[in-house]
Amino acid sequence: MMDSAIDQLASDDFNRARTHEIISRIISSARPSNQELLSLNEVKEAVKPKSETYRGMQTVPIEKIVGSEGRYRDFNRGFLPKREHSRGRWTSIDKAYHKDIILPPIRLYEIGGVYFVRDGNHRVSVAKAQGVFAIDAEVISLNSEVRLPENMTRENLRRAVLAYEREQFLAETRLEELVPEERILFTEPGRYEEMTQHIHGHKYFINQDSSQEISWEEAVRSWYQHVYRPIVDVLQRERLLSSFPGRTHSDLYVWIVKHWHFLKAECDPAYAVEEAAVDYSLRFGKRRLWRRIGERVAGWFGRRSKPSGPQDGCR
Repeated sequence: MMDSAIDQLASDDFNRARTHEIISRIISSARPSNQELLSLNEVKEAVKPKSETYRGMQTVPIEKIVGSEGRYRDFNRGFLPKREHSRGRWTSIDKAYHKDIILPPIRLYEIGGVYFVRDGNHRVSVAKAQGVFAIDAEVISLNSEVRLPENMTRENLRRAVLAYEREQFLAETRLEELVPEERILFTEPGRYEEMTQHIHGHKYFINQDSSQEISWEEAVRSWYQHVYRPIVDVLQRERLLSSFPGRTHSDLYVWIVKHWHFLKAECDPAYAVEEAAVDYSLRFGKRRLWRRIGERVAGWFGRRSKPSGPQDGCR
């Protein structure tokens, strides 16, 4: 095939890839994050790999490559080019494909069973556009116990991390075994470990006033009965969860405990946790938004609205 014909073919391939990217963006306009290529650093922050291992040369299925270390803004989730400035590099690789020129292996990071590009983003993009099944790569594994889905989006990543953290939490605390009537659920990573520390702290303080150290089982039951459950009872009685759509009682428990400690330090060491829960809702919940809207509307009509909740959190 003549070079001019290959040049035109590569240009047409790039145009086609750009058109597909634009169509994908329009289709996913309601949830644009679903079309975003994942950043390796974002994933590392979520799963916290403990070490890395050099795996050498491997043949990697293209479909398992889900993100990039540095070029995640230049391609969408399907590795379609998002910007015109990619044309020169992209078409040069595409021309090599049509000429059957063997290119150097790409370099990948593997984490949780999926792969991220260290070097070779354009080669992956062209390979996907040409329907290539697998690609040669030099691989370094970032060791993580969290298994990640191949169709990974930010939401899928969050769910995978949450599932792993919850599994670890239940294995360590045995909470659902010791308190079968309760189900702890969080909507953001990192909270299960925080709650585990709450239980350890509760056990420590109980042992300060005891001549004999209590067992872990006793500490878990005591923490649940005297710390966690009373706060959840307040949330349910005052219907405070309605002010935080999409969140759980466990989410609010962690936030309210932090807020309670703040109020005790700033206002009164005897500040009641029940009042702290209500104050947190008034400050940060949905009701606060409507209160601010009401105050703004009242201001338009020249009226001053009365404060409808604690202004500084102190009684």
